[in-house]
Amino acid sequence: MAVTEVNGCAICSYGHAKMALRQGMGNEEINSFLSEGGGGDFIKPEEAKGLLFAQHFADSRGFPKKYAYDAIVKEYGEEKAQIILSASQVMIVGNMYGIPLSALLSRLKGKPYKDSSIFYEFRTLILGFFFLPIAIVHGFIRGFIGLPNERFDVSADEE
Repeated sequence: MAVTEVNGCAICSYGHAKMALRQGMGNEEINSFLSEGGGGDFIKPEEAKGLLFAQHFADSRGFPKKYAYDAIVKEYGEEKAQIILSASQVMIVGNMYGIPLSALLSRLKGKPYKDSSIFYEFRTLILGFFFLPIAIVHGFIRGFIGLPNERFDVSADEE
């Protein structure tokens, strides 16, 4: 939900909220995740760094600071950190398709998104259909030959 909220994907937000309700989360808990501060009292302390990393991953458009990843490795270990990173990568891909699909569906209802065009919406959805399988195969090949499937920003912090 954190990554989806950063990216503003309406379809993904709907899907995550639906799953949260099925799992028994209450309105107050769901709203706390969707609020500006996010999570609040409902985030388990042991999950906080993972959630913050996922938000940072989304804010950085999939190019997080290396120190942020190192912090979750220190907190959770290499295997769980890889799972958090992979989940964040999958969420970004889902949002890449969900956002133009949300825009297209809204357009079809007569309410086009302000900064979107029908060309962008169709182009992204159609090209994604062709390029996603290539990207998946590319990722498997990189993993098979031992190359990492992650990228980190190692530049000096500007803030």
